[in-house]
Amino acid sequence: ETFMGGRLSGGEQQMLTIARGLMQNPRLLLLDEITEGLAPIVVQELGEIIARLREQNVTILLAEQNVNFALSASRKCYIMEKGHIVYQGITAEIPPEILSQYLGL
Repeated sequence: ETFMGGRLSGGEQQMLTIARGLMQNPRLLLLDEITEGLAPIVVQELGEIIARLREQNVTILLAEQNVNFALSASRKCYIMEKGHIVYQGITAEIPPEILSQYLGL
């Protein structure tokens, strides 16, 4: 039976969207708020998918408000406040004061 994906769960729809994007073998994949409204187990699965894509040298631009997900999924980080970049650098090297001031961590 063929269907357009309307009967899929939110997480399954997100994974289908990523799969559709990957069918063109892109060098750059833009992902916007992919964890919104998803169960934690689905968010974890999406994180694993992103990690595998990074290993295959797919560049991913992730715009995400789920701070913990964004930090775990990224190598480089740009933090924006009111339309201005207030920090840019390697995610693993974000200074504690930046994490506290802008991300509440």
